[in-house]
Amino acid sequence: MQNDNARKKDAEILASLRRRSADDPSQATNGERATTETQERSESQNRADALRRLRDSKGPTSPMSAVSPTLRGLREEQEDNFATPTLPEQSVVDESVGALKPTAKIVRDLESDDAIESEIMIVSELYKGYVMGKKKVPVLRGVNLSAHKGEFLAVVGQSGSGKSTLLHLMGTLDVPDSGTIYFDGQRIDNLTIGQRDVLRNHFIGMIFQFYHLLPELTVLENVLSPLMIRDGVFNYMRRRRRYVQEASDLLELVGLSHRLKHRPNELSGGEMQRASIARALISNPRLLLADEPTGNLDSKASASVLELLRKLNDEKKLTVVMVTHDMAQARDADRSIRIVDGQVVDESRYS
Repeated sequence: MQNDNARKKDAEILASLRRRSADDPSQATNGERATTETQERSESQNRADALRRLRDSKGPTSPMSAVSPTLRGLREEQEDNFATPTLPEQSVVDESVGALKPTAKIVRDLESDDAIESEIMIVSELYKGYVMGKKKVPVLRGVNLSAHKGEFLAVVGQSGSGKSTLLHLMGTLDVPDSGTIYFDGQRIDNLTIGQRDVLRNHFIGMIFQFYHLLPELTVLENVLSPLMIRDGVFNYMRRRRRYVQEASDLLELVGLSHRLKHRPNELSGGEMQRASIARALISNPRLLLADEPTGNLDSKASASVLELLRKLNDEKKLTVVMVTHDMAQARDADRSIRIVDGQVVDESRYS
């Protein structure tokens, strides 16, 4: 009975913290908005202590109490997030020095201003194939390319040439059979799955031909989703007011300030693509990878999306790598490369 009461008390502590952080920002008083860092640290410590006791308790995972839903949710959360930093300390072998480099160090290195290379990404001798039945079909056959900081690079090729596969490898959505990929001086083709997730969430934004917006979320919530995933429930709720403002500003930038509460099925194709661009930008990435971003759009919407990408490149100095089969679109880029049968066959520079 005593243990049950203790668990209920812990759950109530956590429920109280959750309700406080989830309150509507507009309803907060000046005193609440002026919460000190000391108070925040105290609440964070209370939450950590309560979660630790819940984790170590021998009681049922679904106790019969008024706060059971909260407790169940917190138990599920602590399975993944308990006592872990935002950037997990996983390790990967750095072949250049023969040492182990934790994920957090990789991110810290990338966040520093020490990198002086003009190339933000370097791809060297990249090979990739897929097995179909008993036969392996080669897709990329020794691709070499570099993307310079602040440029708009177009990768041109017909369907099946390997350009989308190349973009997915650059975005660490897949791994090559052989070859290397460096991002801002850090090798990324040999990272673990968790490390690749952290890299994309912080430094590489991606937009796709089919948008991949979550249908049950509003436009604003879709844009916020990378931050929800990165921070976890409690850290996200503590910063929610600032994040919502940043997402709203991005949606205004892409021309969707009037669509914040709409769901994807209430948007046009061009609007969905603009929402996906805002989502890709919410983490303030250094590199934006766009896979046929106008492939599902009419000519007017296509021109609008391309104009937006060009604006982001010009005004924010955001490096953009765009895959397309349309040479007319490639002419809007600073530079283009052509891929034929999995190999780079030529490079063009436009004035």
